[in-house]
Amino acid sequence: MKGFTTKIVHNDRQDAIEHGSLHKPIHANVAYGYDDARDLAAVFQGQQSGYSYGRQVNPTITALESKITVMEDGLSSVCFGTGMGAIGTTVFALLRAGDHIVSSAFLFGNTNSLLNTFTQMNIDVTFVDATSTEAVAEAVTERTRMVFVETIANPRTQVSDLEGIGTYCAQRGLVYVVDNTMTSPFLFQPKTVGASLVINSLTKYIGGHGNALGGAVTETGNFDWTSFPNIYPDYQGGDAAKWGITQIKKKGLRDFGASLGPEAAHHIAMGSETLALRVQRQSDNALAMCRFLRDHPQVKRVYYPGLEDHPQHQRAEKLFRSFGGLFSFELHSDVDLWEFLNRLKVIVKSSNLGDNRTLAIPVAHTIYYEMGPERRASMGIDESLIRISSGIEDSEDLLADLATGFE
Repeated sequence: MKGFTTKIVHNDRQDAIEHGSLHKPIHANVAYGYDDARDLAAVFQGQQSGYSYGRQVNPTITALESKITVMEDGLSSVCFGTGMGAIGTTVFALLRAGDHIVSSAFLFGNTNSLLNTFTQMNIDVTFVDATSTEAVAEAVTERTRMVFVETIANPRTQVSDLEGIGTYCAQRGLVYVVDNTMTSPFLFQPKTVGASLVINSLTKYIGGHGNALGGAVTETGNFDWTSFPNIYPDYQGGDAAKWGITQIKKKGLRDFGASLGPEAAHHIAMGSETLALRVQRQSDNALAMCRFLRDHPQVKRVYYPGLEDHPQHQRAEKLFRSFGGLFSFELHSDVDLWEFLNRLKVIVKSSNLGDNRTLAIPVAHTIYYEMGPERRASMGIDESLIRISSGIEDSEDLLADLATGFE
């Protein structure tokens, strides 16, 4: 089974499922009993496979982790209660006081806030323009352990120099973490550009239905963990290619406790089966809306990698299967932001992205409000900027709805 969707749809059936079920059932239990106490001890010591305690392991979550690993063509994945839990736990597990991160400056607001919080714990962060490998290289110091980027920035859609940064990190022996949420594993696999670890917010495109929170970290096998100084002796046994992901699970998930619940895992696993179908439709709808908005006299500017005038259009065209479902646009000063949004009837005024429904949000007044006007200006966030996450509706209805907003 080589096709993306075929592999995901049939992944559960690669292992036997109770009663011939086609989907892994929801295992709601927390603890696991053994007839032989020696088996219980062997599971805790990692000498045999099995389940110990629900904070770390659960059969339903294991099945989802297997799907994510297949999607990303990785070695192993660990799931978390949210995408932020996945990012925070990865930094918590792998870095120590005195270490340094080089990060894209165009980060999702909460990720930006989280990394700034780590600076209060003596883990330094330098934010740079990650569309340029040179900017990343100039920020690297002898204390740098990790480079963190997103594939497509939210909301201004800058596309990081993913290939160039991957080559540079390989040369310097740096852990290269790529947040693949905006593209999803269907449009792009960061492993192909040298990513060491891949982050996905499962809440977004992979789950797709806005009914479950979740996050994941995937080990790609690209990084030599034997050269990484922060791996604890307890996690240096077995396959060295999995030392990093093992420490994230054992030291991070176990100690930090940002666990994914089995019911949420089941929702996400079911949603993931239609990922390719949904994302392609969302990408097509986004491009249609962006072309409409680009030519509208009341729109000042549209930000979407699928448009030919986007600064990183050629890069996105080379790397990604399609251009994704997220874009943003600025209104001219004589257009009332609130009147425009309130006239929309099909497009929902809401946060989140990757949903089956098309969602719109005024960026400066909501998800970037706490940053303040100075920081927003430095990131190019205009006060009139609207972010759209396209859904799977009929494109004619979405275009008509936008036209109604401008009337």
